[in-house]
Amino acid sequence: MTTLPPTRDIAAVRVWDLPTRLFHWTLVTLITVMAVTGWTGSLDLHMLLGQAVLALVLFRLVWGFTGNRYARFGSFVTGPGNVLRYAASLFSPAGSQRHVGHNPLGGYAVLVMLALILLQAGSGLFTSDDIVVDAPLYHLVPGRVGSQLSTIHRLGIWALVAVIAIHILASLFYLLVKKDNLVLPMVTGRKPAPAGADAGAGGSPLLAAILLLACLALVYGGVALLK
Repeated sequence: MTTLPPTRDIAAVRVWDLPTRLFHWTLVTLITVMAVTGWTGSLDLHMLLGQAVLALVLFRLVWGFTGNRYARFGSFVTGPGNVLRYAASLFSPAGSQRHVGHNPLGGYAVLVMLALILLQAGSGLFTSDDIVVDAPLYHLVPGRVGSQLSTIHRLGIWALVAVIAIHILASLFYLLVKKDNLVLPMVTGRKPAPAGADAGAGGSPLLAAILLLACLALVYGGVALLK
């Protein structure tokens, strides 16, 4: 995990590859639309887009091993000791180290968020509103299991909302207190880093497009076959 050297050695370099940035903002858009369609009762569209969310998360899991250096899980998933030390340093007088990619705490936040979204999108395939609308794969599980998954889906959204709220507050904390803008680099791809550093091999948009299409085909095709 790369940390930043003294200011004089810093330059703006390409850190986040295009597929990672597109994934991030597409997921933000889809989750926003999913929340609106879920709460307004537009369940047909809600379930259709839920499959897109599932495919997108599956893509990110694969991209975590095939993307560029900072998109890969190996670059930001560290041991609990590193996370605790970093968390303890956040409010220390000396301050905490800045990282080129995700910091140790942020790395685990990524995993938690992906896991919650995967749970939401996966459980949503087997839910029912107990009135009119059944999810496409609801018929594949016993009624009791479907009911439990529906409960998990309805309650899980609040856990996801809480994590998203923490994510937004953390971004504001870093911007206002730590003077570290985490949002802009996810738009431009560039972030302060050691002069001459690069994101390494990987991050090919063509490979990303192929992987995303494969994930979409797997999810939509699989659901269509199992209906």
